[in-house]
Amino acid sequence: MKKILSMILASVMVLSLLAACGSKPQDPPAQDNPPKQEDNTPANDDKTPDAEPAEPEATGSITVAALASGYEEAYPGMWQEVCDAFTAQTGIAVNLICDKSLEDVIGPSMQGGEFPDVIHLATGREKGLTEQFIKDRNIADLNDVLSMTVPGESAKVSDKIVGGFTDTSVTNPYDDGHTYLAPMFYSPCGLFYNAGIFEEKGWSVPATWDEMWELADKAAAEDIALFTYPTTGYFDAFLYALMYSVGGPDFYNKALRYEEGIWDTPEAKQCFDIIAKLASYTNPVTPAQANDQDFTQNQQLVLDNKALFMPNGTWIVGEMAEAPRADGFQWGMTALPAAKAGGNGASYCWMEQAWIPAGAPNMDAAKQFVAFLYSDAACAIFAKGGAIQPVIGVAEGMEGDNKMFYSIYDNGADAAMGSFAAYNAVAGLGTVREVFLDPVNGLVNGSITEEQWIADVKAASDQMRANIMG
Repeated sequence: MKKILSMILASVMVLSLLAACGSKPQDPPAQDNPPKQEDNTPANDDKTPDAEPAEPEATGSITVAALASGYEEAYPGMWQEVCDAFTAQTGIAVNLICDKSLEDVIGPSMQGGEFPDVIHLATGREKGLTEQFIKDRNIADLNDVLSMTVPGESAKVSDKIVGGFTDTSVTNPYDDGHTYLAPMFYSPCGLFYNAGIFEEKGWSVPATWDEMWELADKAAAEDIALFTYPTTGYFDAFLYALMYSVGGPDFYNKALRYEEGIWDTPEAKQCFDIIAKLASYTNPVTPAQANDQDFTQNQQLVLDNKALFMPNGTWIVGEMAEAPRADGFQWGMTALPAAKAGGNGASYCWMEQAWIPAGAPNMDAAKQFVAFLYSDAACAIFAKGGAIQPVIGVAEGMEGDNKMFYSIYDNGADAAMGSFAAYNAVAGLGTVREVFLDPVNGLVNGSITEEQWIADVKAASDQMRANIMG
């Protein structure tokens, strides 16, 4: 992995690349995959079909639906500029739908059978729209897009995407060797905090969970909570990193596929115990604000020194750029602490996705648009909003906060990617978020116990395992 990180991001940044790893923006990310052996080849040649598909003709128009996340807030008009550049290059007109509540905008028409041609909406959102399309097998196969030439360039899509990003359980939810979700903006996830208050108080950022609990008591003495979270959805990246740091890749990979007995292991118990204890140190107002409308109020708790840490991704800087903050505030980011002294912490590499509904009316043109998302022109526009894509060389020369964020793996953190395996819809069986993550609100407000949560996870995992897609 270190070889890959050094090769791609040199000394300014590091990209975590585990060959079988993989999923956030406003509401994180849940999806995701088992790391595999390192591959020092930058392109995903194994994903490239033997026969090159014919390039579709550039005619007509398409509709693109994109989430207006923190990146769009940092650079208003980002998506429109990309759409305009695509039109200038191909002659295909684009009708753009860009909204913070994208599911509410496009959901009703899709229920009536009218689909956008391309959708940029990650898994892990509260409404679970992308997950529903995955479960219904309503997403188009993008394997041929990898062999397409990027519009306006000579390179193929597969030659531009960093190795490993199209070989995760997020992008390949059916484990059939085909890519269905295109990897988009990626972000190292971790615990974000105000570095200024640590300097002011003379506190050290915890390297282990034992040190974290010691800090919690110090902060409590000054009426500062240890922890908050935007929504329970942000626990996806948190849980993945926690499982990886506690149990390593073997435990991690088995957990992602709900292996029988996995939640009875000492590693699983340690993960459950850490989250339950963290809930007891969480600012009590958090659950009431942990929704897609009020989540920024929980993020504000950190800016106001009412909580020390929150799980998040690099988009947080743009999302809270205009928010008030305590004197001396300075962004800091750390990986999740190590499970034991001398061990490594871990950071989940969260990744957004773009995809094409199987019922898209303009399939050929839609695939051209997806290919264009990896063009130098599109990458440069997205970067203005801080949205970094897994494209070779795109993040070279980073400065400031982004340099710190994307260097997290250089500082000793293990990288985790991937998500829980997709499973077929079963009556009465909730989503991964509903089963694993949403109960954290109950742990904080006392409406459920850790034992109840674990029992529910075990029962649901049995059904998930029995209905894994593949």
